[in-house]
Amino acid sequence: MSGCAVEVKDLTVRFGNHVALEKISLCVPAGARLAIVGPNGAGKSTLLRAILGLVPAREGTVEVGGEPPARIAPDWVAYVPQVKTLNRSFPAISLELVISGLRRRWPGRISREDRARAEGALALVGGERLAGRPIRRLSGGELQRVYLARTLVSEPRLILLDEPLTGVDAVGEADFYHILEEYQERTGVTLFIVTHDWDVATYHSTHVLLIDRKLITFGPPKEALTEECLRKAYGHLGHSHEMLRARLWRND
Repeated sequence: MSGCAVEVKDLTVRFGNHVALEKISLCVPAGARLAIVGPNGAGKSTLLRAILGLVPAREGTVEVGGEPPARIAPDWVAYVPQVKTLNRSFPAISLELVISGLRRRWPGRISREDRARAEGALALVGGERLAGRPIRRLSGGELQRVYLARTLVSEPRLILLDEPLTGVDAVGEADFYHILEEYQERTGVTLFIVTHDWDVATYHSTHVLLIDRKLITFGPPKEALTEECLRKAYGHLGHSHEMLRARLWRND
């Protein structure tokens, strides 16, 4: 299917007898900002790992830029994990974390070229002053800036973000998405964002994928986040969902 940054066809992923994803199919166009939403255990992070080639498909296929995950160039895709996945006691500085995005390993020696590229990436995210700071001394918002710089330093064409702002305050969150959207406008990068934040799905996305192991809906936010689709995913329409619908349709 032409024009797909990522194409998934009938993807099924199993862990033993547990079905994590079942018959997922979608084509995400290049330059999209995709919010992946659904209840806990819906398979959102598993989908990212399947795109990265970290979990095998029981059935179906995944293609990134027209190639299976195993054949993707290392700098084609970048991944921003949840903050809690990092061991904060690791004895490294922010500059080294950013350079690890270039070298795919912790740098033993930092070349002048690597330093310049890492400092440039930190400047993109407003993190110049963090270059020499130990990771253990970074706040949650600062750490996500550094992780984002680590992602951008290789100039990827697809960025996967797994709940990137868990534990980050509202100001840090607004800054993060502003930086990310400016970068996308400049480069045309495709973004996948796993989130539980309805504002992200509503206001910071061009497309929404709503899943609960199976695909419930995929499309623009106003088409995907309907009362019917939310009931299928969550089994009810609680107060927060009513507020979401009110925001979605406020200006119609």
